[in-house]
Amino acid sequence: MEELRGKLKDKKRIVVKIGSSSLQHAETGDLDYTKMDILVRELCNIRNQGKDVILVTSGAIGCGRKALHIKPPFTIAQKQACAAIGQARLMTTYQRIFSEYNHQAAQILLTRNTIEADLNRRNAQNTFNELLAMEVIPVVNENDTISTFEVEDVIGDNDTLSAIVTALVGADLLILLSDIDGLYTDDPRQNPNALYIETVDRITDELLCMGKASTGSSVGTGGMETKLTAAKIATYSGADMVIANGRDVRVIHRIMEGRNHGTFFKANRDEQFNFTDFIDNLHRIEHL
Repeated sequence: MEELRGKLKDKKRIVVKIGSSSLQHAETGDLDYTKMDILVRELCNIRNQGKDVILVTSGAIGCGRKALHIKPPFTIAQKQACAAIGQARLMTTYQRIFSEYNHQAAQILLTRNTIEADLNRRNAQNTFNELLAMEVIPVVNENDTISTFEVEDVIGDNDTLSAIVTALVGADLLILLSDIDGLYTDDPRQNPNALYIETVDRITDELLCMGKASTGSSVGTGGMETKLTAAKIATYSGADMVIANGRDVRVIHRIMEGRNHGTFFKANRDEQFNFTDFIDNLHRIEHL
């Protein structure tokens, strides 16, 4: 196990996903600027090592909601309006912090149609590759403003999206920052007897069923089920994956140094695996 984690320092293309609950103050829902600054510094330091790094971020709807001072329950149209306002505010904040560390950030907004349509998918790949060649750090989110698939939680709080991006760009490591330390046999917030799982060699049906009952935090929309779905996409596409607690985002460099943080999912590339077919099938199941 130590050998596997030790190899993480040699990864060349890394995708980092951070959720809403890790970006906001729990008491107010406002952005946590200190945490965002540390996150950006971590990403810039990876880039300074000559590695490619991509950030998949949540937080647009929550950011817009705070700006508009509206409270739940929300209609789909209200969520889309919040996303339109919040995405601009969120990206402005990221751009400002990245510039302080002398790095360029680029916004990429994706939808289900971008992934499923061959031409759109190739265009997205070309954009990612060109930005990375320019040493720019792409900042990715779902385009909640124009797509109802995402805000209805069909994809799931950017967990699945981050794995799709990992597969799309051929990344070799995905780091999912969550509000939990890693994978457990049950939700540890509800079951004190839940056991922590340090390493997953292969995604099994038993493992996928383990995440069914976990719903995640009240801020985000993704639970452990979406993270296991992400693990399947990422590992079958040839990337290692780590789920770790985003309470302290400095865990990113600790993971990259091979330290024992979070649950490690070993890459198991499946040449027969097609992530676009998998996502399409996932959506059909969701709507049954």
